[in-house]
Amino acid sequence: METVHEIVLQRGRVIDPETGLDAVRDVAVDGGAITAVAAGPLRGALAIDVAGLVVAPGFIDLHSHSQSLAGRRLQACDGVTTAFDLEAGRFPAAAAYTREAADGSPINYGFSASWAAIRMQVVGGLQPDGSNEDTLRFLGDPRWQVAASPRQVARIIDDLAAQLADGAIGIGLLMGYAPGADPAEYRAVAELAARAGAATFTHARDLIEARPDTKVDGAEEIVRAAEQTGAHMHYCHVNSTSARHVDRVLDLVRRCRAAGGRVSTEAYPYGSGATAIGAAFLAPDRLGERGMTPRSLTYLATGERVADAARLEQLRATDPGGLVILDFLDEDDPADQATLRRSLTFDDAIIASDAMPLVRASDTATNLETRWPLPPGLVTHPRTAGCFSRALRLWRETGRTLPDVISRCTLLPARVLEASAPAMRRKGRVRQGADADLVVLDPERVTDQATYAHSTRPSVGVRHLLVGGTFVIRDGSLLPEVRPGRPIRAST
Repeated sequence: METVHEIVLQRGRVIDPETGLDAVRDVAVDGGAITAVAAGPLRGALAIDVAGLVVAPGFIDLHSHSQSLAGRRLQACDGVTTAFDLEAGRFPAAAAYTREAADGSPINYGFSASWAAIRMQVVGGLQPDGSNEDTLRFLGDPRWQVAASPRQVARIIDDLAAQLADGAIGIGLLMGYAPGADPAEYRAVAELAARAGAATFTHARDLIEARPDTKVDGAEEIVRAAEQTGAHMHYCHVNSTSARHVDRVLDLVRRCRAAGGRVSTEAYPYGSGATAIGAAFLAPDRLGERGMTPRSLTYLATGERVADAARLEQLRATDPGGLVILDFLDEDDPADQATLRRSLTFDDAIIASDAMPLVRASDTATNLETRWPLPPGLVTHPRTAGCFSRALRLWRETGRTLPDVISRCTLLPARVLEASAPAMRRKGRVRQGADADLVVLDPERVTDQATYAHSTRPSVGVRHLLVGGTFVIRDGSLLPEVRPGRPIRAST
């Protein structure tokens, strides 16, 4: 008797980065898992003809700070089925998981243990509430940025170890925001990660080219930790922290890998970043280190280009956690475009969005974050809505292969996490037994629509998106009432 599956995606171009499959196949889904991938026709209670479309694993974002309903909906429209906040992380991570489970999510989610939030308490005497917003508020506070005593380092390590034991996925390290932290502390964290079999996710401290008096070159610190401890060191947004020095940084990574060190990299396809305006490296007297001026910053709450040092100081004092967009490359300059492409196409480089929280540009509107489509009044960095579709468009425009970019959005990020989170072995693939986290997209039409002026426009070209076998996007429309996302934790 012929099997009738719950869902069958028929006659799509199936791309599985693990096996190299790139062919027309039917894909069957039952009970939240892929149960068959076949050249012959499969029968389904719900059969959808996807001829001419690509069926691929749902995109896995290792680096998203947009952990809200609105942000996750935008990411779903960008093809994302799982979004982690691993660079900043949460403390305590268990409380973050509890909050997300209560609220529900359209896509899967997970968090690392936050070195910064722990350090804010242990070294700075601060009391962040565990949310990303509170971490942003304290980023520029100098009290947590200084060197820690041996006793404080020991407590930080103990707290991080407890977080890993409680299910946090790796350790997030905002080294670039704590310039006074001793390199020995970073190595101690890497040693802990190596013992636990977990990865670290680092926002690198300053490069020597930008700040000659830095305690250690940020890139050297990461590769040295990988070589000396054996830990898997993930280099967050290598494009933004390296900017025009990225070739030297990538050469360091390449040589470290050749010597057996485990260093993975990620990048996003934009020439601007975003962070809290109170960050130490955005002080007026430090902008020149990165070739920037106050006019390089756009304050999201008002949309203004920061006029001068006096206005920058005022904003840093009154709204230290306020988000700004900062230009580190000129997206219209061919040389800078080429620099950005090198960080994106580096050996096994991962695409990750660094998606940012949505900011209210209007104080009078209500319930903006829960409405769909998103109404006017919310702003963010366009990478929140368009990172992955933009990467697909850039690959298409430069003639690179579609399986290559899909691997960077799916299998490669899954492999970073597999050692500590076994659930990731079932993601990033289109094969029997894998989770039915799938994106069905139009390869010729998929593109980003978000711009700096209109930052919350959803991407187009994703025809269907399934999370755990449940449609989140059907026939190009997001289903706002559907929230099948599940937590991803260590050792699950």
